[in-house]
Amino acid sequence: MLQIETDMVDDTQAMARKPPPLHPSLKPFVKAVTTAEQALASIHNGDHVFVGTGCAAPRALVQALEHMQSPPADVELLHFFTVNAFDHDDAGRSTTRFRHRTFFVGNDMRAAIKQGLVDYVPMSIARVPEMIALGRIAVDVALIQVSLPDAFGYVSLGVSVDIIPAAIARARLVIAEVNPHMPRSMGDSTLHISRIDHLVQVDTPVTEFIRSPVPEEDVQRIARYIAGIIDDGSTLQIGLGQVAHEALQYLTDRKDLGVHSDLISDAIIPLLENGSLTGACKTSKRFKIVASMALGSRALYDLIDGNPLFSMEPMDAVCNPMTIAAQHKMVAIAQAYSIDLTGQVCIDQFGGEFFGGIGSQGEFLRGASRSPGGKPIVCMTSTTWDGTQSRIRPALLEGEAATVARADVHYVVTEYGIAYLFGKSIRERATALIELAHPQFRPELFARAQELGYLSPDQTLQNLRAYPVEEELTITLKDGRTVMLRPALSSDAQGIRDLFHHLSEADVYTRFFRHVRGLSNAEVQRLCNVNYENEVAFVATTGSREEGLIVGQSCYFTNPTTNLADTAFMVHPDWQGCGLGTALQNRMVQHAMKRGLRGFVADVLPGNTRMLQLARNGPPSVQMEKTSDSVHLTQLFEPAPPKGQTWERLVRKATGWSHRRTSADGENDPPSSGD
Repeated sequence: MLQIETDMVDDTQAMARKPPPLHPSLKPFVKAVTTAEQALASIHNGDHVFVGTGCAAPRALVQALEHMQSPPADVELLHFFTVNAFDHDDAGRSTTRFRHRTFFVGNDMRAAIKQGLVDYVPMSIARVPEMIALGRIAVDVALIQVSLPDAFGYVSLGVSVDIIPAAIARARLVIAEVNPHMPRSMGDSTLHISRIDHLVQVDTPVTEFIRSPVPEEDVQRIARYIAGIIDDGSTLQIGLGQVAHEALQYLTDRKDLGVHSDLISDAIIPLLENGSLTGACKTSKRFKIVASMALGSRALYDLIDGNPLFSMEPMDAVCNPMTIAAQHKMVAIAQAYSIDLTGQVCIDQFGGEFFGGIGSQGEFLRGASRSPGGKPIVCMTSTTWDGTQSRIRPALLEGEAATVARADVHYVVTEYGIAYLFGKSIRERATALIELAHPQFRPELFARAQELGYLSPDQTLQNLRAYPVEEELTITLKDGRTVMLRPALSSDAQGIRDLFHHLSEADVYTRFFRHVRGLSNAEVQRLCNVNYENEVAFVATTGSREEGLIVGQSCYFTNPTTNLADTAFMVHPDWQGCGLGTALQNRMVQHAMKRGLRGFVADVLPGNTRMLQLARNGPPSVQMEKTSDSVHLTQLFEPAPPKGQTWERLVRKATGWSHRRTSADGENDPPSSGD
């Protein structure tokens, strides 16, 4: 589930201590300084009371309000989300005495919502300031936490600006905890103390939000996949989901990353320390880290304190769709609970219960989709934590809302790979998403997709393994162009059909031994929808994942009796003569040798000089048997050597080819020629 698992550093005993001596910076404003109890006495029956956000939640004021001997009646507490501000009993039940209206169901509210004490509002947090300003969301009192005032009487909202300025602007009464531990953040985070009616002095550490590492390989694999598609110069939105924060650890080899995000955490610190995070390519506020909230440790707060590198701004400014879309290579990462085979995504509900919230993901996903080089990413584990349910479903279940419309979904990532859905048909989406599901659920999903009419009756399900991202290889050809060689997917069917229709009549005849005008669904599926046991297929693609063009295809089919495999190739006319055919052959030889095959066989027309030359460029042992109408080729590999470095060296010797490997952790070997 999309939960924020944290170790929260708190000091409730400190809040119970007597008020500290008056701080010198507060002496000019001594008339406004009071106790929490005296300040809260100004709250009226029926008031709508806004509570500050995240780690800046005014815990002393909240505790005093909850423990009033005679609390005001019919008070509603309004908040985005809070961290460790509301108490629970030993059984885990919320002990709050008030009703709540919230835009995010976090740990503080999870029990309370089950107890019927919370109204969850499913709307973008970026639109809340507008609704507050119009009076459609009522705010009578604002409880906030701020820093000490400076020499000019300005306090800082510190680690949470978010929707607080809108609440302050609407409230008739503003009560602030003034805390010397709250950092003074830069940007649009200042407030003159004259706008605060009551000042309550506290001296407690600001709540820390320390994320526990997630060691599960599934989560780490997703994080590596996400990192692998983030380019140098990208602008990052991080969000509340754990996976996005895990992905940042794999970006330390990138250059000139930037941050324009609703939220920042400690995950950015390593990127700053090694120079990866410069903001040099950002379109607006270059060289600055723009955010609306910080959830992290004291180390992050100390880094923010007085540091002009950070610009903390209101949520509606950070989440302005035009600003997001204008950012260079904007990357938005949303963590979801489930997705159906058409691409509808649920991010705030699971099993009929509300978890998390919409936040600002809609704005960031849509903005990233319109950003030059942007990447809107939805990620999730393929199954629930106990492995009993697939998060990829034929249709969203009752109690699961389509929070992100299928029209807005681009990248989807699970531990089984990456799919790009934007602009794809329902059939293409269903095919791609089934390949992202856990293998144990793929047959059921496939059958339901056919029942729903998403897939044709003649489609088959062959591949039940995880997509091997470690087998993606980026190579440089003789003419300097680069291509990615990767295992074929059943969703490559249209790309392979397009490749076929670019072939000349002569190429088609030499490939298929007959004149073929088109490929049936069954024929094209045989070239990409393979089981990777006795059937293996590779494609060569150029361009981005969003607009990748298949320029080559190769496959081999193993005969278990002889332990030899039949091979076949297609290469786009514009990519012939540059070594792509040899690269595809070498890739298949390398793959086949690892699996212990003896060699390849092929039947070639006598006039197919390219294939004959390709055979001569392959393994050293080549036999050619001429018949009246074809040449039967047998290419035998050297005996399989022991595994390890010696084995790898001999494979490279046999194939005559080296490469740059793109692995799941995004690391690359040095590039070299593909021929």
